[in-house]
Amino acid sequence: MIWLLVALGALLVVVLYDVTQKQHAILRNFPIIGHFRYWLEAIGPELRQYIVTSNDEELPFSRDQRRWVYASAKKENNYSGFGTDNALETSPNYIILKHRTLGSHEDAPHDETWSLPVAKILGGHRERRHAFRPDSVAYVSGMSFGSLSAPAVEALNRGCRIAGCLHNTGEGGIAPHHLHGGDLIWQLGTGYFGARTETGGFDLDECVRKVDEHPVKAMEIKLSQGAKPGLGGVLPGKKVTPEIARIRGVEVGETVISPSGHRAFSTVDELLDFVETLADRTGRPVGIKSAVGELGFWEELADRMANEERGVDFIHIDGGEGGTGAAPFVFSDHVALPFNMGFSRVYRAFAERGVHEKVVWAGAGKLGFPERAMTAFCLGIDMIAVGREAMMAIGCIQAQRCHTGHCPTGVATQNKWLVRGLDPRDKGARLANYMITFRKEIILLCRACGVDHPSLLSAEEIEIVDEKFGSRTLRDVFGYQHGWEHPSRVDQAAILDVMESRTKRSVH
Repeated sequence: MIWLLVALGALLVVVLYDVTQKQHAILRNFPIIGHFRYWLEAIGPELRQYIVTSNDEELPFSRDQRRWVYASAKKENNYSGFGTDNALETSPNYIILKHRTLGSHEDAPHDETWSLPVAKILGGHRERRHAFRPDSVAYVSGMSFGSLSAPAVEALNRGCRIAGCLHNTGEGGIAPHHLHGGDLIWQLGTGYFGARTETGGFDLDECVRKVDEHPVKAMEIKLSQGAKPGLGGVLPGKKVTPEIARIRGVEVGETVISPSGHRAFSTVDELLDFVETLADRTGRPVGIKSAVGELGFWEELADRMANEERGVDFIHIDGGEGGTGAAPFVFSDHVALPFNMGFSRVYRAFAERGVHEKVVWAGAGKLGFPERAMTAFCLGIDMIAVGREAMMAIGCIQAQRCHTGHCPTGVATQNKWLVRGLDPRDKGARLANYMITFRKEIILLCRACGVDHPSLLSAEEIEIVDEKFGSRTLRDVFGYQHGWEHPSRVDQAAILDVMESRTKRSVH
């Protein structure tokens, strides 16, 4: 009897500890039971020979990828031992970075935050009134309040403030949870949430007012999303709380389905008028986000920008492998080109017309890992947007329950019990740790390739290995001409000056 009471007392202590601690959302939401998840994770390497999936087989993100994000976010050892377990010579489309044999005897300037500013000035080519150079080549991609919980959004914004990177609001409008010190990119989707008329149209005056009242550094017009191109955003009714309904201007508890297209414009010509109006009224750089399907739109946009004064300040290409809170399987699986294919085709269309240098290029679609980011930089990207990787940094365990409202870690849900497990201050620090580590490894890879900044990479720096002991450079694979990549349009001395000034400013 005494031992039973002792056991029950011990369990009560564990329960009290679990529900009051703030480091682990799983334990706060699922006391005692949650420990089994961590125990299984801890003994996973020893048991791996008895299970089917390898370190690199799971999707959307493999065990190796998740482990790297988690370890980086917690400032733990993110190294691996005993060599690679990847089949380098027999894996199709395997990425190999070509390092410089002799390397460099000089270290690139950096501080404890591994500052890595963008090479170009956002809005600089068209001299927008509030043009600026982003402090970080990596930033948090658009994930709305509604799709994510309030503590999750707050954690992301706090982490962005610490790491000095931008935070895209997603199409759900600007919420109080976005206002914890991080600078914003305000995304305008087809629902125009936050700047919406009673009939669902776009309210320009309200938009200008919101921009002036909030830390909005740039505006992004969302044309489509990689995981569900051709469809508008979907927010299940279970997630539409009174607060979300008030911010978005919709009904409580009703599923919100944004239109598939914009009311404010329907042609490339009208889009450019819309962009210029926004830029003129707000002074902010204005860009577009889109997945890639047919190329006619991009060719016309490039033609007009080559022959007119109007143009977008940045283009954000979202790969078909990108994430979403809710989408039909067929759209996620079979609509929109993967990032490397889609981006290279759009970039080529602009490069052939000589206007690729007038645009800041951003990309998303599982690019939040150093080797994938390096591939994107070699293809011409200037900025990397991370979505699900940022979610994992603040606690997501890839449960894939985003569409149900029952995310066990409190990240992608509005369930009050589940949300309480996520402490935004602790998770904000983890997001910052992930971002800083991500930038650090990009810098180290750049140094291995003999350059000091990813903007100085070319399509020759990476080879794609096939399963027949052959390989081709990115330039050959994607049909790039010499001179299209970054070295033709970036002043290396200027970039080093920027990095050094950022380092000195951070240190002092």
